[in-house]
Parts: sequence; structure tokens; C-alpha cells
Amino acid sequence: MSVQKRLTDPADPADPVDPAVQAWLDRLRADTRQPALQPRRPLLVAGQETGSLEDGLAALLPDDVMHAHGVALRLQAGQWHLQGQGDATTLLNALARVLRATGHSGPWRDEQLAVCNVQGQRIATVERGAVRPLGIATQAVHLVGETADGRIWVQQRADNKPTNPGMWDTLMGGMVAACDTVAEAVERETWEEAGLRVAELQGLRHGGHVLFERPSDEAEGRGFMRERIDWFSATVPPALEPGNQDGEVQAFALIERDQLVEWLLQGRFTPEAAQVLAAWLGW
Repeated sequence: MSVQKRLTDPADPADPVDPAVQAWLDRLRADTRQPALQPRRPLLVAGQETGSLEDGLAALLPDDVMHAHGVALRLQAGQWHLQGQGDATTLLNALARVLRATGHSGPWRDEQLAVCNVQGQRIATVERGAVRPLGIATQAVHLVGETADGRIWVQQRADNKPTNPGMWDTLMGGMVAACDTVAEAVERETWEEAGLRVAELQGLRHGGHVLFERPSDEAEGRGFMRERIDWFSATVPPALEPGNQDGEVQAFALIERDQLVEWLLQGRFTPEAAQVLAAWLGW
């Protein structure tokens, strides 16, 4: 069976998956679940595990800089404990500023993301630029934009994006900020990235979620990505056309399904978008 046939008629579970698609899927799924490059220890704040930290990164955070920001890292029973005055949000954001001051944070956005313990309870917020170095789990949303005739809207990331510059993405992909519900994140990001109002779209539905655990190149490769992506799909009416609002997208394209699968197999999409689109295609 050709790739195009499998793409345009994917509903029959008895159909064999095209070998090229299956090989690509196997590589993609292995890519989304990778162990850390170096051992990481749990990071505890206020007695609760919130993330993880590589010993090599902890060694690069001088005591005097830590002291100047009112925090300290102590290794106890194989775990890193963040200590200082204040609640978990205060302490984590102080550590984020230490990372920034020493050149080990991710891109600084002045954006707070939720921090949960291992039970999934929200206990704090932290600057977005610190989540990968500190191995803090994040949540994101993606939107697959269809047209009534079966074509797909996709976006090309700006060349100045710190991650995956110039690669192709779903119509919208963005983080869930600490101030957001998932629904609010979908609405905000759809407007900022694609200039579309959710209320104008048709048949919006939650398609599922995908999980990522893999090393991050932030903090000189000492970061770790842990993320849940909830993905949605909707039909974009013919009268609407996406237009970026925040400068993070350089182009949009409306492509046929066979072109979508070709671009997937060619590696043109970000790993996150590729996983979402594979799930949307039913692979």
C-alpha cells in the first residue's frame, strides 16, 4: 500500500501500515522518550519533588551568586533540596534568576508556568526559562487546522525562534501559562500565532494528548524536557485565513494530505508537531 493510500484512507484497522510510515513512526516514538544524557537527581522545594537537576549544572551555580539571590542547594540523601526564605514560587524564581545570571537558563520570557508535585498538584509557578534546566514538567496545546475539502493549515516557525527555527508546525502550538486553563491557552495561542478566534472555527474537539521526555539543549545540554501536549482539531472556514500576531511565525501553508505525509517523512516538522499530526492521522 502506498503512503498516499494509507494517508487518505486510514480508517480500516486491518490495513497494513506502509513500511516507510512504520519505520518513521518507530523513530519518532523513540525520539519522544529518551533518557537523560547524564544522571539527574530529584529537585525538592518545600519538601516536595518538583523537577530534577543534573549534578554538573548544580556545580556551575556559585555559592556567592546563590547567596545573593537568597537560596542554596543542598544535596541530602541523593536529592537536591532548594532552601531559603519564602514559599515554593519565591524560591524557584530565585533559582531561575541564578540560572539566568550565570548564563544557564533557557530563553527568558517573563512568563510564569505552573509547577506541580509528583502527585500532579500545583504547588508553585516559575519563569518559563527555568523549566528545562530544572526538569520541571510543562503542559502545551496544539491545534490541527483542517479545511472542509480535507487540506491542512500548517505554520513555519520564525528563523529567530530559539528552538526548531524554520521548521514546520501545526496551525498552533504553545505553552499553557500559569494563568491559563487549557481552554484559555487554546484561545490565546490560536489568536497570537494564527490570528484566528476559536469561536470562528468549526467543530473544535479535543483529540487526545502525547507525552515527551527527552534531553533538552538548554543549559548547555544539561536540561531535560518533560511535557504533556493536549491536541485539538477544528475546521477553518473558507472565509478565514491565518495571520501571525506575535512575530513567531514566518509563513503559513495550506497543503494536501499527501504533501503533509511527505513533509512528515522528510523530517520537516518539529518533533512535537510530528507526534500530534501522527496521532491526528490515526497512525
